[in-house]
Amino acid sequence: MHHHLLFFKTFFKLLPGIALFFTINLLADDKDSGSAESTQSHQSLFLENKMPAASTCKACHPKHYQEWSISQHAYSQLSPVYHTFQAALNRLTNNTNGDFCIRCHTPVGMNIGEPLFMDNLKRHPTSQEGITCITCHRVDSRLGKISGRLPIIQGDITQPVYGPSGNKNLALALNNSDLKITTDANERGQKIHNKAEKFSFLSASGFCGTCHDVTLVNGFRLEEAFSEYKSSPAAKRGESCQDCHMGKTPGVASGYEVGPAAIVKGFKTPDRKLTDHRFVGPDYSVIHPGLFPHNPEMVEFIGGIENIHEWLSFNYKAGWGTDEFEEKLETEELTVKFPEVWDDPDYRIEAREFIDAQLQRLEEMAEARKSLLQLAYVLKEPELIQANSQGIKFKIAVQNGTDGHNVPTGFTGERQVWLQVEVKDADGKVIFESGDLDPNGDVRDLHSLYVHNDELELDKQLFSLQSKFITRNIRGGEREQILAINHSPDPLPFLRPDVRPTILTGRILGARIHKKSIEPNGHRWAEYAINAEQLSGKPPYSANIQLKAAMIPVNLVAAISAIGFDYDMSAQDVADGVLAGHQVLYKKELMIDMGNKGE
Repeated sequence: MHHHLLFFKTFFKLLPGIALFFTINLLADDKDSGSAESTQSHQSLFLENKMPAASTCKACHPKHYQEWSISQHAYSQLSPVYHTFQAALNRLTNNTNGDFCIRCHTPVGMNIGEPLFMDNLKRHPTSQEGITCITCHRVDSRLGKISGRLPIIQGDITQPVYGPSGNKNLALALNNSDLKITTDANERGQKIHNKAEKFSFLSASGFCGTCHDVTLVNGFRLEEAFSEYKSSPAAKRGESCQDCHMGKTPGVASGYEVGPAAIVKGFKTPDRKLTDHRFVGPDYSVIHPGLFPHNPEMVEFIGGIENIHEWLSFNYKAGWGTDEFEEKLETEELTVKFPEVWDDPDYRIEAREFIDAQLQRLEEMAEARKSLLQLAYVLKEPELIQANSQGIKFKIAVQNGTDGHNVPTGFTGERQVWLQVEVKDADGKVIFESGDLDPNGDVRDLHSLYVHNDELELDKQLFSLQSKFITRNIRGGEREQILAINHSPDPLPFLRPDVRPTILTGRILGARIHKKSIEPNGHRWAEYAINAEQLSGKPPYSANIQLKAAMIPVNLVAAISAIGFDYDMSAQDVADGVLAGHQVLYKKELMIDMGNKGE
């Protein structure tokens, strides 16, 4: 049993992303598509005549670009957790899962025929952008729930785009002869769209449901954000997904900003409704700030997209480029062997300015994420039930603060929201804990490797809103799984890949989700009991209660780590990034007087 823990620790310390090399050929659905010639073309050609990048749109839409560039839409393909997760599922299903996951995360990459798994930094630049501008603004059909298989209309920047307002404002710029702009791809000058086709469905919740509802052909409901919304009070009032998630205050229908949709060579189009393209959500970046948020100036600084990997060798955590660090080098208090690209101190100092700006943006996004989650979850005041010689009992309610959908929503098998409770005596001695983390950073549930190996006790009073995958075993019975892949309960266990292609079903047969989310306006009670034997300290007692949130459990990193991670990251690097993003949403204190309450 202890081999599992040893395996996990070893990978966390030692496993770099070099396993990518082994996995690319295994998972690519076309050997030729991963050829050196194809890869080189992706690096050197932007295919702007087919799939314009968001950085191209930035010229006229700087505000939209700035917001999008730090969004989780922009991070969707860069995420090393997702990237390895989809590869692990394909590996465990003999590649029959196909593009089921990746077609949502990089619709551009799948439209141009990129391999399912490859070095992200060698993908086409627009593919690296994940859910980029053209993912939404080059679609003209009401597609319904198609799980991200988007038929993006191809064409260079001069071709029509699709939006809710139509061509009126764009025509004002096109008719302004002083701007010296062109809609002819072969002419010199700044090129812009020749037309903005009206596509009002872009403002409807159904447009979001194209990707944010994954109900499979066999009835398995993997993600239900849109379905939950459709039956919600918010939907009955006529509020859309965009009203809450693209308005002034993320998470609540708060109206929209007003301003020009485009600034063309200094010419501002007339004021109109402006949507927030940050799409604030529960996810966060764990990769180097040289790669994310997207920043064309940083790409230019490093010498172009083909050199973007050079940012990975800039050790910003060690203080490179800061005054203190550079002074220590000058006084020979420090000696560092720098990569050639970072050997020039002036270059390091300039690079540091970029990094600090990136870190500031990430911190601002973290605050926005916390504000959103504090709207989504409400922690009520704790209620004391019993406090006497027989023990202590108390409860506390967690409420869904929104009436637009369940919380958590989306891929609820990843989302972690839980209560950490600590009860102390008058001397500060801890007599009870629940929701505390094991040494790997996991709560003590059945997926904790420390619980699995009998190193720690199962947290039987844990309050967690993370949904769990339940799989049916080959020879009967069910079990919780981190990945929804059936296991054989034979004495010598081995995986049994499905004999049927899962590209249509998206999962192995015999799996389901034990859903633990809270319905709109609903609540869940967390109840805690401390028996008499634990009351060994001096009263009065106090309970510290915290509601916490994380994008994924660390055990997911362990479950997929055999594949390896992109950007030369080890499993430990990824786990550290996940833990760094943990947020405390609320804190409550309960003073417990040991009277006769409960007798």
